[in-house]
Amino acid sequence: MSFTELLEHVGSMGRYQIVFVTLLVIPVFMMASHNLLQNFTAATPEHHCLVHYGATHETQNLTYEELIKVSIPLDKKQQREQCLRFAHFQWGLLDPNTTNVNRTEMETEMCSDGWTYNRSIFPNTIVTEWNLVCASRTLKEMAQSLYMAGILLGGIVFGNLADRFGRRSLLIWCHLQMAIMGTATAFSPSFSFYCAFRFLTGMAFSGIVMNGVSLSVEWTPTKTRAVVGTLNGYAYTTGQFILAGVAYLIPDWRWLQLTVSLPYFIFFFYSWWFTESARWLVIVGKLDQAVKELKRVARINGKEEAGDKINIETLRSKMKEEIATVKSRYTFADLVRTPTMRRISCCLCFVWFSTSFAYYGLAMDLQNFGVNIYLVQMIFAAVDFPAKFISVLTISFIGRRFTQAVALILAGIAILVNIFIPQDMQTLRTVFAVFGKGCLAASFNCVYLYTGELYPTVIRQTGMGLSNTMARLGGMVAPVVKMSGENIPFLPLVIYGVAPIVSGIAAAFLPETLNVPLRETIEQVEMQSRLRKDEKKQIKALLSSTKPETEKVIMS
Repeated sequence: MSFTELLEHVGSMGRYQIVFVTLLVIPVFMMASHNLLQNFTAATPEHHCLVHYGATHETQNLTYEELIKVSIPLDKKQQREQCLRFAHFQWGLLDPNTTNVNRTEMETEMCSDGWTYNRSIFPNTIVTEWNLVCASRTLKEMAQSLYMAGILLGGIVFGNLADRFGRRSLLIWCHLQMAIMGTATAFSPSFSFYCAFRFLTGMAFSGIVMNGVSLSVEWTPTKTRAVVGTLNGYAYTTGQFILAGVAYLIPDWRWLQLTVSLPYFIFFFYSWWFTESARWLVIVGKLDQAVKELKRVARINGKEEAGDKINIETLRSKMKEEIATVKSRYTFADLVRTPTMRRISCCLCFVWFSTSFAYYGLAMDLQNFGVNIYLVQMIFAAVDFPAKFISVLTISFIGRRFTQAVALILAGIAILVNIFIPQDMQTLRTVFAVFGKGCLAASFNCVYLYTGELYPTVIRQTGMGLSNTMARLGGMVAPVVKMSGENIPFLPLVIYGVAPIVSGIAAAFLPETLNVPLRETIEQVEMQSRLRKDEKKQIKALLSSTKPETEKVIMS
């Protein structure tokens, strides 16, 4: 609470905070471009086995369509087989008088000379460049899972490092890493290099998200945290629109990859202007630097006189409790060492995993909706605007816990409903998928803010790292679960639907943080929990003591 008072003295949500939050938000516009990039760079166009036109004397006088007819078999839906061809040319299929041809008796074989792709929509993707189809089709999903694995490792590594070395320095480094690795991906000479560069890009993505959220939360007052969190959410949503437009204008995957990566060099250069979190500086005992940063913020906010009054002694008197409880080092064990922290960490693990798991299960499957992929991307982005607007209202006036639980449960129900809708009713299926995706976007909007508020400053980045790890586990598992649909078509939707419902129930056990100042230490979190329990006991005791009188009144 004492740091909140200091923040009010130096300008609260003044000029510095507005510029600071704006600069932190700008990179978020490009985040969706990296997270959902493989919808376009790894799109799989229509394809069939490569047929050598004019390979023999008999085929030299055939049109291309006639050559395809005698070379490529049809599947059960009367579409060209993508991975099979006739072992020998089937000349009988060209005879218009031939009926009831038994195609099952015709000998087929796997494509051995490569594939022909329909490049009208996607002229060049990683799928067409490295032939990630048929027996190699799972490599496409593996590439996305490796990217998510990078985000997972980044959460572990950068979360812990940020609590030890500061938010600002890690954010600067991650901007640079994102720029270099994203650019290197565009020049990948092979699929192996592509996966390695995407993995390192994912690590940088994780560091940018965590440190950006923590810096914005730790430099803004309690009353504006929900708005700042929603601003980040809307920036990500707008980024999905940007991705659809940029991908449409730049269909070649290498140029698209380069376009969404180069801006991070700009973000790297201007992030040197940022101030380090004064909250974190106080907690780790760097009081002189904390005073310096507070004075700088006060000066930019036009509160120079108030800033001049802040010194080390002021900090010591205002944040006596926090400074007294400083430990030399905090680890992941501190996230589960005490009862309340253990409950918070376990529940948040459920929430983050399920939200990310179901979100990417829907968002990375745009080609299966039977609608133009660019249009679906824009629809999926558009639903986030009303979803996040409603969520910020409930976050601000009803509470974080209610918003988190309801958003997840509704998302799960919407996904499960699609199991009972026939495949040919694509529009209705898309409507429910879009509604579910909107609920998951609202969940993301809430959980980023909620997590930053639930964890105290001393382990906030470590907690964000754990949460980020669970989210990326969800993102990694989502493509694997999607592949299970090849054997049991409805199974992915069952899993995608049940997971958020379970996590929505888990969210109901989290403490409410509406209008509650950020906690600086673990002890403050535990004390707040004990106070809540004592209040509940007192209320229960009061109710039980008044029960006899209430019964007398009823009887009379």
